[in-house]
Amino acid sequence: MNENLFASFVTPTMLGLPIVVAIIMFPTLLFPTPKRLIDNRIITMQQWLIKLILKQMMLIHSNKGRTWSLMLITLILFIGTTNLLGLLPYSFTPTTQLSMNLAMAIPLWAGAVFLGFRYKTKTSLAHFLPQGTPIPLIPMLVIIETISLFIQPMALAVRLTANITAGHLLMHLIGGATSVLISISPPVALTTFIILLLLTMLEFAVALIQAYVFTLLVSLYLHDNT
Repeated sequence: MNENLFASFVTPTMLGLPIVVAIIMFPTLLFPTPKRLIDNRIITMQQWLIKLILKQMMLIHSNKGRTWSLMLITLILFIGTTNLLGLLPYSFTPTTQLSMNLAMAIPLWAGAVFLGFRYKTKTSLAHFLPQGTPIPLIPMLVIIETISLFIQPMALAVRLTANITAGHLLMHLIGGATSVLISISPPVALTTFIILLLLTMLEFAVALIQAYVFTLLVSLYLHDNT
Protein backbone atom coordinates (compact mmCIF):
# COMPACT_ATOMS: atom_id res chain seq x y z
CA MET A 1 0.00 0.00 0.00
CA ASN A 2 1.43 3.35 -1.02
CA GLU A 3 1.87 5.92 1.72
CA ASN A 4 0.35 9.34 1.21
CA LEU A 5 3.13 11.88 1.66
CA PHE A 6 0.67 14.75 2.03
CA ALA A 7 -1.44 13.15 4.77
CA SER A 8 0.36 15.23 7.43
CA PHE A 9 -0.75 18.44 5.71
CA VAL A 10 -4.47 17.64 5.96
CA THR A 11 -6.27 19.80 8.52
CA PRO A 12 -6.99 17.64 11.59
CA THR A 13 -10.57 17.27 12.75
CA MET A 14 -12.31 16.20 15.96
CA LEU A 15 -15.88 14.92 15.87
CA GLY A 16 -16.02 16.04 12.28
CA LEU A 17 -15.05 19.64 13.11
CA PRO A 18 -11.70 21.22 12.13
CA ILE A 19 -9.54 22.07 15.13
CA VAL A 20 -7.13 24.33 13.28
CA VAL A 21 -8.35 27.34 15.30
CA ALA A 22 -7.30 25.65 18.54
CA ILE A 23 -3.95 24.73 16.97
CA ILE A 24 -3.37 28.33 15.89
CA MET A 25 -4.16 29.62 19.38
CA PHE A 26 -1.93 27.06 21.13
CA PRO A 27 1.45 28.86 20.58
CA THR A 28 0.26 31.84 22.62
CA LEU A 29 0.13 29.59 25.70
CA LEU A 30 3.87 28.96 25.45
CA PHE A 31 4.87 32.55 26.20
CA PRO A 32 5.06 33.14 29.95
CA THR A 33 3.63 36.34 31.38
CA PRO A 34 5.12 38.12 34.40
CA LYS A 35 3.18 37.53 37.60
CA ARG A 36 5.66 39.09 40.00
CA LEU A 37 7.50 42.36 40.27
CA ILE A 38 10.81 40.58 39.61
CA ASP A 39 10.87 38.59 36.38
CA ASN A 40 12.49 35.18 36.13
CA ARG A 41 15.20 34.26 33.64
CA ILE A 42 12.82 32.96 30.97
CA ILE A 43 10.72 36.14 30.89
CA THR A 44 13.86 38.29 30.97
CA MET A 45 15.32 36.39 28.00
CA GLN A 46 12.00 36.63 26.16
CA GLN A 47 11.78 40.40 26.65
CA TRP A 48 15.43 40.83 25.63
CA LEU A 49 14.85 38.93 22.37
CA ILE A 50 11.69 40.91 21.61
CA LYS A 51 13.48 44.22 22.17
CA LEU A 52 16.43 43.09 20.02
CA ILE A 53 14.17 42.08 17.12
CA LEU A 54 12.16 45.29 17.38
CA LYS A 55 15.30 47.42 17.46
CA GLN A 56 16.68 45.80 14.31
CA MET A 57 13.36 45.95 12.47
CA MET A 58 12.27 49.47 13.41
CA LEU A 59 15.53 51.29 12.66
CA ILE A 60 14.51 52.17 9.10
CA HIS A 61 10.92 53.17 9.90
CA SER A 62 9.40 56.56 10.45
CA ASN A 63 7.07 57.36 13.34
CA LYS A 64 4.06 56.12 11.33
CA GLY A 65 5.82 52.86 10.54
CA ARG A 66 6.77 52.29 14.17
CA THR A 67 3.11 52.19 15.13
CA TRP A 68 3.12 48.74 13.50
CA SER A 69 5.76 47.42 15.90
CA LEU A 70 3.29 45.40 17.99
CA MET A 71 1.78 43.84 14.87
CA LEU A 72 5.19 42.88 13.43
CA ILE A 73 6.58 41.38 16.64
CA THR A 74 3.36 39.40 17.13
CA LEU A 75 3.62 38.15 13.56
CA ILE A 76 7.21 36.94 13.83
CA LEU A 77 6.58 35.24 17.19
CA PHE A 78 3.44 33.53 15.91
CA ILE A 79 5.02 32.22 12.70
CA GLY A 80 8.22 31.17 14.47
CA THR A 81 6.49 29.23 17.24
CA THR A 82 4.00 27.67 14.80
CA ASN A 83 6.82 26.48 12.55
CA LEU A 84 8.77 25.04 15.48
CA LEU A 85 5.76 23.23 16.93
CA GLY A 86 5.10 21.74 13.50
CA LEU A 87 8.43 19.90 13.70
CA LEU A 88 7.23 17.83 16.64
CA PRO A 89 6.02 14.28 15.90
CA TYR A 90 2.29 13.82 15.24
CA SER A 91 1.81 17.58 14.97
CA PHE A 92 0.21 19.84 12.38
CA THR A 93 1.84 22.92 10.87
CA PRO A 94 -0.75 25.60 9.92
CA THR A 95 1.86 27.52 7.89
CA THR A 96 1.92 24.68 5.32
CA GLN A 97 -1.57 25.81 4.27
CA LEU A 98 -1.47 28.38 1.48
CA SER A 99 -4.90 29.69 2.47
CA MET A 100 -3.69 30.59 5.96
CA ASN A 101 -0.52 32.26 4.69
CA LEU A 102 -2.56 34.28 2.22
CA ALA A 103 -4.89 35.26 5.07
CA MET A 104 -1.86 36.71 6.86
CA ALA A 105 -0.12 38.24 3.84
CA ILE A 106 -3.02 39.96 2.04
CA PRO A 107 -4.34 42.13 4.95
CA LEU A 108 -0.83 43.18 6.00
CA TRP A 109 0.17 44.02 2.43
CA ALA A 110 -3.12 45.83 1.77
CA GLY A 111 -2.78 47.85 4.96
CA ALA A 112 0.73 48.96 4.00
CA VAL A 113 -0.34 49.86 0.45
CA PHE A 114 -3.43 51.79 1.58
CA LEU A 115 -1.26 53.62 4.11
CA GLY A 116 1.07 54.62 1.29
CA PHE A 117 -1.73 55.92 -0.91
CA ARG A 118 -3.09 57.92 2.01
CA TYR A 119 0.08 59.58 3.29
CA LYS A 120 2.46 59.37 0.28
CA THR A 121 0.11 59.49 -2.68
CA LYS A 122 2.55 61.00 -5.16
CA THR A 123 5.39 58.66 -4.22
CA SER A 124 3.12 55.61 -4.38
CA LEU A 125 1.83 56.56 -7.81
CA ALA A 126 5.37 57.33 -8.98
CA HIS A 127 6.30 53.65 -8.44
CA PHE A 128 4.05 52.73 -11.36
CA LEU A 129 6.02 54.92 -13.75
CA PRO A 130 9.79 55.41 -13.23
CA GLN A 131 11.19 58.80 -14.16
CA GLY A 132 12.55 59.10 -17.69
CA THR A 133 10.43 56.30 -19.16
CA PRO A 134 9.99 56.61 -22.97
CA ILE A 135 6.43 57.46 -23.94
CA PRO A 136 5.80 54.27 -26.00
CA LEU A 137 6.72 52.12 -22.98
CA ILE A 138 4.47 53.92 -20.48
CA PRO A 139 1.38 51.65 -20.84
CA MET A 140 3.48 48.48 -20.67
CA LEU A 141 5.41 49.62 -17.60
CA VAL A 142 2.25 50.67 -15.78
CA ILE A 143 0.76 47.21 -16.38
CA ILE A 144 3.97 45.45 -15.29
CA GLU A 145 4.31 47.52 -12.11
CA THR A 146 0.64 46.97 -11.27
CA ILE A 147 1.02 43.21 -11.67
CA SER A 148 4.20 43.19 -9.59
CA LEU A 149 2.41 45.11 -6.85
CA PHE A 150 -0.47 42.62 -6.66
CA ILE A 151 1.93 39.65 -6.79
CA GLN A 152 3.67 40.73 -3.56
CA PRO A 153 1.22 39.06 -1.10
CA MET A 154 1.14 35.92 -3.25
CA ALA A 155 4.94 35.79 -3.20
CA LEU A 156 4.94 36.17 0.59
CA ALA A 157 2.48 33.32 1.09
CA VAL A 158 3.97 30.96 -1.52
CA ARG A 159 7.51 31.45 -0.20
CA LEU A 160 6.52 30.50 3.34
CA THR A 161 4.33 27.59 2.23
CA ALA A 162 6.90 26.15 -0.17
CA ASN A 163 9.82 26.29 2.26
CA ILE A 164 7.96 24.74 5.19
CA THR A 165 6.24 22.09 3.05
CA ALA A 166 9.45 21.09 1.23
CA GLY A 167 11.32 20.63 4.50
CA HIS A 168 8.55 18.49 6.00
CA LEU A 169 8.34 16.32 2.88
CA LEU A 170 12.11 15.80 2.78
CA MET A 171 12.20 14.81 6.45
CA HIS A 172 9.29 12.43 5.87
CA LEU A 173 11.00 10.78 2.90
CA ILE A 174 14.37 10.36 4.63
CA GLY A 175 12.69 9.12 7.81
CA GLY A 176 10.71 6.54 5.83
CA ALA A 177 13.84 5.42 4.00
CA THR A 178 15.69 5.04 7.31
CA SER A 179 12.96 2.85 8.80
CA VAL A 180 12.98 0.60 5.72
CA LEU A 181 16.78 0.32 5.54
CA ILE A 182 17.19 -0.74 9.18
CA SER A 183 16.33 -4.34 8.34
CA ILE A 184 17.99 -4.31 4.91
CA SER A 185 21.29 -2.50 5.43
CA PRO A 186 22.04 -1.12 8.92
CA PRO A 187 25.17 0.85 7.83
CA VAL A 188 23.19 2.66 5.13
CA ALA A 189 20.35 3.20 7.61
CA LEU A 190 22.83 4.79 10.03
CA THR A 191 23.99 7.13 7.28
CA THR A 192 20.45 8.19 6.40
CA PHE A 193 19.69 8.64 10.11
CA ILE A 194 22.63 11.03 10.48
CA ILE A 195 21.39 12.92 7.42
CA LEU A 196 17.93 13.05 9.03
CA LEU A 197 19.39 14.53 12.22
CA LEU A 198 21.30 17.18 10.27
CA LEU A 199 18.19 17.97 8.22
CA THR A 200 16.14 18.30 11.40
CA MET A 201 18.60 20.84 12.80
CA LEU A 202 18.46 22.69 9.48
CA GLU A 203 14.66 22.72 9.61
CA PHE A 204 14.74 24.28 13.07
CA ALA A 205 16.85 27.08 11.60
CA VAL A 206 14.59 27.36 8.53
CA ALA A 207 11.51 27.63 10.77
CA LEU A 208 12.93 30.71 12.46
CA ILE A 209 14.47 32.17 9.31
CA GLN A 210 11.22 31.95 7.36
CA ALA A 211 9.37 33.72 10.17
CA TYR A 212 11.98 36.48 10.07
CA VAL A 213 11.92 36.72 6.26
CA PHE A 214 8.11 36.92 6.13
CA THR A 215 8.01 39.66 8.76
CA LEU A 216 10.98 41.51 7.26
CA LEU A 217 9.33 41.67 3.83
CA VAL A 218 6.13 43.00 5.39
CA SER A 219 8.28 45.55 7.20
CA LEU A 220 9.95 46.59 3.93
CA TYR A 221 6.55 47.00 2.23
CA LEU A 222 5.53 49.17 5.15
CA HIS A 223 8.74 51.21 4.94
CA ASP A 224 8.13 51.90 1.24
CA ASN A 225 4.68 53.29 2.02
CA THR A 226 5.30 55.38 5.15
